[in-house]
Amino acid sequence: MDVLLISQEGQAESQTAGIIAQALRAKPDLVLGLATGRTMKRVYAELARLHWEGGLDFSRCRTFNLDEYLGLPAEHPASYHRYMEEHLFRQINIQPEHTHVPDGMTADVMGECQRYEAMIQAAGGIDLQLLGLGLTGHIGFNEPGSPLDSRTRETRLTELTRQQNAGPFGGLASAVPARAITMGLGTILEAKRCLLLVTGSAKATILARVVEGPVTPLIPGSLLQRHPDCKVVVDAGAARDLGMGSGDPAADL
Repeated sequence: MDVLLISQEGQAESQTAGIIAQALRAKPDLVLGLATGRTMKRVYAELARLHWEGGLDFSRCRTFNLDEYLGLPAEHPASYHRYMEEHLFRQINIQPEHTHVPDGMTADVMGECQRYEAMIQAAGGIDLQLLGLGLTGHIGFNEPGSPLDSRTRETRLTELTRQQNAGPFGGLASAVPARAITMGLGTILEAKRCLLLVTGSAKATILARVVEGPVTPLIPGSLLQRHPDCKVVVDAGAARDLGMGSGDPAADL
């Protein structure tokens, strides 16, 4: 793991967007894995700015989102389909047929998981996978104990994850769907590059376990220690419990 510490507020997100932009310029037909959540909104706003002001071209880029809640239609305000449309897809020149989010309303969950996995493989796999980190240590919706070789599948969310994600559901954890479709750990770890963004002191304890603790399926994010090309971008709050010094962000770009 290559940990990049950004001390200025808000700069971790813009630095993350810069890494994605650099990868897209180097490979215009980039296959990009995407994540959602509050932290990613600033990343996507910066990517949209780079598109409009800097000519960043998404026309050949293909995207695959990590996950989607089961039982939410795409137009639901809290669905990840809706999130991605509002925060990124409508703001850039990506082709709609090049964007992929699991179908949370499918009548055949297993079939949808197999279809999604097959589409990733048909695209040649993920070139760059953007990741956030849950308070349980999850990446995607791979909760503690998820199989190391798991593929895209149905999963049950922990109560802590539902509490963490309650904001778009009126703050009610009970309103957060209990199940979701997620890329598996095996799928994520097959990405050629991984980019983990973690901000805020609330994530400091779990981030230290992910980056510096033992590799264990009980902390799914810790498996990224085994990935050959994983960059972790953190701000000062998230880095509070890490036993590392401050680095020079420019040196890694």
